[in-house]
Amino acid sequence: MPELPEWPVSAADSGDKADIEITVSDLTELWEKQEVKDGIFKADGQMVIFQIPDVAIFCIREGSSITVSPMTEDRDQIRLYVLGSCMGVLLLQRKILPLHGSAIAIDGKAYAFVGESGAGKSTLASALLRQGHRLLSDDVIAVSLQTEQELPYVTPSFPQQKLWQESLDHFGMDSSGYRPIYQRETKFSVPVVSDYFPDPLPLAGLFELVKGGDGKPGLRSIPKLESLPVLYRHTFRNFLVNHLDLTGWHLGMTAKLVPSLSIYRIFRPETEFTVPELTALILTTIKKGG
Repeated sequence: MPELPEWPVSAADSGDKADIEITVSDLTELWEKQEVKDGIFKADGQMVIFQIPDVAIFCIREGSSITVSPMTEDRDQIRLYVLGSCMGVLLLQRKILPLHGSAIAIDGKAYAFVGESGAGKSTLASALLRQGHRLLSDDVIAVSLQTEQELPYVTPSFPQQKLWQESLDHFGMDSSGYRPIYQRETKFSVPVVSDYFPDPLPLAGLFELVKGGDGKPGLRSIPKLESLPVLYRHTFRNFLVNHLDLTGWHLGMTAKLVPSLSIYRIFRPETEFTVPELTALILTTIKKGG
């Protein structure tokens, strides 16, 4: 198995039951029995199995176990899918909403930053960290309903960000000290241990980052009726919601989120580095909303 330095590991003799069990086993026969109709994924009840050619077959069961059948000796490549796709599937199986983005702790509350790949979510989050705020999660945001009022909370993931070389350059950070992500040599894993917030926080707002606008940064509030499609669009691996028969759950879950969330769309120009302006706009909006 690949090393997973981000996760705490229970000792075999500690007597503690592992929250997630990760094992290595030959899944070839199980995979060959599947009738895969939608690309590389097959979902059946509380089991999801998928194959990344020349990398591994992955099987996630009942929100508690991940089995890996390696096809390569490159552990970093396998590790990417364990920490990404496998975790997103596992959260769905547990009926925890996985949003694709970064979550930041600001003034005792969590704020989610979502968007398509390359929209600048992690870069924006990094700028907020440099202003003294702290990271809850990067890439996959785990949202669950807690308390008797069923308020949305974000559970922290692990103290790491993924940043492109361009972002490191803008922040004056030397990439030689960071580990490149496999097959994406200009994107790096950046530890943020001192800027990490380890406890769950209530989710108070969500910002959808999109490219475009009229050439300058902008922000607008998203009406409640438009919020449900936004939350579905940015659910991690959202095509699995239907395959796992979770359409009704997802609709009910997101409908419960909407009343307590302020949701905004942020527009950023494609040709300029406007993160300082966007950061100021976001913090001003949060302060007014608070």
